[in-house]
Amino acid sequence: MNNPKRVRWDIWFVITLSTFALFILFFVFPVYKIFINSIYDAETKRFTLAAFEKFFARQYYTSTIWNSLKVTLLVTLLAAALGTVLAYIMRTVKIKGKGMVEIIIIITVLSPPFIGAYSWILLLGRSGVITKFINRLFDIEFNGIYGFYGILLVLTLKLFPLIYLFVSGALKNMDNSLNEAAENLGSVGLHKIVKVVIPLILPTLLAASLLVFMRALADFGTPMLIGEGYRTLPVLIYTSFVAEMGGDAAFAAAISVVVVIMTTLIFLLQKYISNRSTVEMSALRPMEPEPAKGAKNIISHLVVYLVVLLAAIPQAVVIFTSFLKTNGRIFTSGFSFDSYIHAFSKMGSAITNTYLFSFTAILIILVIGTLIAYISVRKKNVITETLDTLTMIPYIIPGSVLGIALLAAFNKKPLLLSGSAFIIIAVYVIRRLPYTIRSSSAILRQINPSVEEAAQSLGASPFKTFRKVTLPMMVPGIVSGALMSWMTVISELSASIILYVGTTRTLTISIYTEVIRGNYGVAAALSAILSATTVIALLLFFKITGKKEIQL
Repeated sequence: MNNPKRVRWDIWFVITLSTFALFILFFVFPVYKIFINSIYDAETKRFTLAAFEKFFARQYYTSTIWNSLKVTLLVTLLAAALGTVLAYIMRTVKIKGKGMVEIIIIITVLSPPFIGAYSWILLLGRSGVITKFINRLFDIEFNGIYGFYGILLVLTLKLFPLIYLFVSGALKNMDNSLNEAAENLGSVGLHKIVKVVIPLILPTLLAASLLVFMRALADFGTPMLIGEGYRTLPVLIYTSFVAEMGGDAAFAAAISVVVVIMTTLIFLLQKYISNRSTVEMSALRPMEPEPAKGAKNIISHLVVYLVVLLAAIPQAVVIFTSFLKTNGRIFTSGFSFDSYIHAFSKMGSAITNTYLFSFTAILIILVIGTLIAYISVRKKNVITETLDTLTMIPYIIPGSVLGIALLAAFNKKPLLLSGSAFIIIAVYVIRRLPYTIRSSSAILRQINPSVEEAAQSLGASPFKTFRKVTLPMMVPGIVSGALMSWMTVISELSASIILYVGTTRTLTISIYTEVIRGNYGVAAALSAILSATTVIALLLFFKITGKKEIQL
């Protein structure tokens, strides 16, 4: 009897070692360099903890940890409450236009967070439309949403759809007979939700909440654009690295180490909770939305439409303002295509780079992700299991940290990659590979191994069996995962803003820099192009998979 843990020397073992070596080179080694740089003084050539002492000795720096935790905890709580309420209403009440509502929610998940920040600046910034209206109406001096509350608003509206998607899936798998049994025992309304529904979906809710927490903790663009002095860890890492790259790179590395330790602990907590509190549900009679009457129907529709409207505002604002006339920094009356003309004439290379880099990254992700998924499911041993875990870790590490890690590792010969397109593509592949791996693994587990055994019994080699039999059956999962990877690649900012040079500028970097400069018309045009790309990719995803939902 074959031991599944035993290592067998064949072509799959060579592939395993090759992919493992790639991850050691482009992930393990860069992270190792960050740890070394944080404790090594290049001038004295001695190991020291001076960088950590500098960070922990001054409240100016340590308060950033509390700032990050405060905003992420509140964002997580608000997003969890908002997403759960919305999911429950959508799953139990028949809402008019439900299909469009869910598409808007999914687009909100996939759009870059900093576009939301930019849109709210146009509405509630110091010169925003709503800000001016409030000041005139109430004769006050409202200075906009900058700072803590602005970050809270933008990230909550950006991330609550994650909770919605996870909780909606859990409710879909919940058998309606449980609700009926609770009602027969006198548990109705809020009491039923608290005592029956919430405990059943709690594992999913906790896992989704931890995912929201990690995304909020790692976000760079939102606090950078509207924080105005409210420092979070990703912003501190970026500003420290940019300001001190020539003199004290160890300090930026030390902050990165602190963040890596924090995110790793959160990741381990997530795995612990998932393993301890998983509830298996099989819905023989799934919950179905039913028409509501009276106040319940009105309130349900108002809640859903209001929440979705707030979530959709950023997309609507960028599209609308992209067609407004502008004199550079200020929108004037009337409509024109000037912003698009300027965007293509001045930022054309950034648009080209975005598609070139992202498509190249996806081709690499397709190959590596498919191979890792296959060996982790079909060729289980200690190496493949380690590789499977290793490929998930970049998903939880902030992009700014990974960007600095790659620069630390590949800033000198013989591996001088800094400033090249290759290093941008490498960070895309490392960060977004998990989507394709998980999607490919999921569909592979649905394929009976006996199909492959039958092919091999007829004389086909293991690798030929994979190419001719297994791979074609995996295509739907591979393509859907690749599309998800691509939609997140094109919105990448935090890592690429560390790694880019003038010739490797992308759409997200251009949008960010134009917002910083106050060129809102061009920023709106570039944002509209990015949003349109996301929508087209999403519609393609729906067409290929034949479904109107995504798994994150």
